[in-house]
Amino acid sequence: MIATTVAYDIVLLVHIVTAVSVLIVFIAMRGAAKSIVSGASEEVQRARFPERRNWAARLLHVLPVTGLIMSLSGDSSVSLTRPWIGVGLLCYLLAAGHLEARTLPLERVVSEVIKHDGVASPERGRKLVLSIDTLLALVAVALISMLVQF
Repeated sequence: MIATTVAYDIVLLVHIVTAVSVLIVFIAMRGAAKSIVSGASEEVQRARFPERRNWAARLLHVLPVTGLIMSLSGDSSVSLTRPWIGVGLLCYLLAAGHLEARTLPLERVVSEVIKHDGVASPERGRKLVLSIDTLLALVAVALISMLVQF
């Protein structure tokens, strides 16, 4: 089921653009973390890990809002009783918890270490890469379930 109304299509478009944006942000974060692992210079690390909140990563929180709007306003093909909707919500809950409890705090620690010591250790970079890989895996499972719609 795609278009029921123009409003539904707009929400669907926002959902898709947000999902693509989340992927881009997570991939960019992974690239920054990999630069630490590969021993990037102090200047590169400072540029990739500024001391500020990562609001872009929190775009993830828009996905369940737009998804629920579509599910609640759409027909039975997108109802909350569909298994793929449940998988998407479960993946979101796991990803959001991991993002807020593990990835972003770790990113802040890396940023603080870089501010004080100039560079972060490759071990810290590897931990951050692993944390972001977990997020990417959860997003991939959600994406596959949205595409297959079992």
